[in-house]
Amino acid sequence: MGIQSYRDLKVWQIGMDLAEECYLVTRKFPKEETYGLTSQIRRASASIPANIAEGHGRKTRK
Repeated sequence: MGIQSYRDLKVWQIGMDLAEECYLVTRKFPKEETYGLTSQIRRASASIPANIAEGHGRKTRK
């Protein structure tokens, strides 16, 4: 069967779990951090699975 999609990659799945957890945790941050630390953590965590998916789409080992 093999890997047909980036969604089949365990590392992508873990990255998505991490991003979801970061979103849940940052909900509890103070409102004054919404555009500072909260935003930075959310963007960084979302970029992990996004970068994995992008790399998978290149079909190279680079």
